[in-house]
Amino acid sequence: MTEEEPRRRRTGGRSGRIAARQAPLHVDARPVRPGLPGGLFKPLTEADMQQVYDAAIDLLERLGMGSPIPEFVEVVTDAGGWMDDAGRLHYPKAIVENAIQTAATGWVWHGWDDSNSITVGGDRVHFGTGGAAVLMHDYATNTFRHSTGDDVYDCGRLVDALDNIHFYVRTVVARDREDARELDLNTAYATMAGTTKPSGTSWFEKDHVYDTVAMFDMALGGEGEFRKRPFIAANNTFVVPPLRFAEESIRCMLAQVECGMPINLLSAGQAGATSPAALAGSLAQALAECLAGLATVNLMSPGHPCVMGLWPFVSDLRTGAMSGGSGEEGVLNAAAAQLANWIGLPSGVAAGMSDSKVPDNQAGYEKGLNIALAGHAGANLVYETSGMLGSLLSCSFEALVIDNDMLGSINRTVRGIEVNEESLSSAVIEEVVNGPGHFLGSQQTLELMQTEYIYPDIADRETPDNWVDAGGKDALQVAHERATELLDTHWPDHIPADIDRRIRDTFDIVVKERRSP
Repeated sequence: MTEEEPRRRRTGGRSGRIAARQAPLHVDARPVRPGLPGGLFKPLTEADMQQVYDAAIDLLERLGMGSPIPEFVEVVTDAGGWMDDAGRLHYPKAIVENAIQTAATGWVWHGWDDSNSITVGGDRVHFGTGGAAVLMHDYATNTFRHSTGDDVYDCGRLVDALDNIHFYVRTVVARDREDARELDLNTAYATMAGTTKPSGTSWFEKDHVYDTVAMFDMALGGEGEFRKRPFIAANNTFVVPPLRFAEESIRCMLAQVECGMPINLLSAGQAGATSPAALAGSLAQALAECLAGLATVNLMSPGHPCVMGLWPFVSDLRTGAMSGGSGEEGVLNAAAAQLANWIGLPSGVAAGMSDSKVPDNQAGYEKGLNIALAGHAGANLVYETSGMLGSLLSCSFEALVIDNDMLGSINRTVRGIEVNEESLSSAVIEEVVNGPGHFLGSQQTLELMQTEYIYPDIADRETPDNWVDAGGKDALQVAHERATELLDTHWPDHIPADIDRRIRDTFDIVVKERRSP
């Protein structure tokens, strides 16, 4: 045997491994996938959760909710609640607990493409976007510009192509639309057209919800089609903390219930400002507010698909500014997820809201810490995970791409380690000990390359010398190139061209049109 022969075999083995790694896998065989079970991180004890729950129930019965609309007053008082002289609507414990019993414990959030649909509830963990940023970070100048409807669309197109982001809730505000109806319709259109994954947005007025559902029906082929497969959920910030309804938002909620639209019941008190500085108190207030929304929705429509959107935010108490990337934010959102899951209701929290203004080391450690805690706590839907910077004031295309890498690694930690007779590998170890002395060419190694391990798209694992030889690009530079490539080539075409034209003509859609790659 010559010196060259073993080299050829090693090269061939490496080529085989590369080919195996590049071959597409069915989603169930991938190392990470939507809906992996979480819940091993438990920041609260059973006694802690009971105390928080009891405090929330007491707040709703004793203090109630301010600024209810007549429709809310009617259904709650008919069920045994009451209005006091201060105009506050009180929810007895029996109403709240009956709502918990009748509420949907799980539901399907449809994607336009059914292969992207996800089941919300149980211990299944999904990562996605969210937010209402008013700025976009510009990579070339390292400055910021106002966000537009085209940015909503472009963020959706990126999410559509990024495997580890499981749903797309609009990330930015279309500040190029001054009229509220135009803004709502163009935002909803851009969200729908940008991706075939489950999606979400919000509305300013009740009538805009009806108009938007008419647009969705047109896109799907006829009246009533959206109700059959609601692919867009409402992010409804229905409270003005502490313990007061937001009138326009709850009027939108009436339309969302009527149209069969899933609702994220979103409470976003800020600790030390609009909720108590004590984290337990902030959690109790958020739970009370979300339970009020849940009870009212279920009185109107028992079993309506909802998410307990406890989004307790944190302040930097030195300045009063929001601190979305803090450790306090991480543990508070993890506790919120744990609490909603303990009650038996679908959970949604916000994590990934870095305070950094650019996709740098600060953004990396803040996002990684907070999202990992939320995922390991078993949050069914983790919003804000991708793209967000500046405490939710800005968004970045490059951050979306980098964060997709991060989410793959975090989801791999949520999956954990499967221990069984086969994975313990005793026979494989014996074979190697008595044979080649290493596992590089083992059949098990080849088989597990794709199914046990995840490989980053942006992160670099080369040696320093090889990295320099390849151009010495940092993650932000690589992400910019990847984002640019995707935005140049990835144009979802799930809405037929003739229907798209009808929608644009009927609803005054000005979001840019898709192009051929």
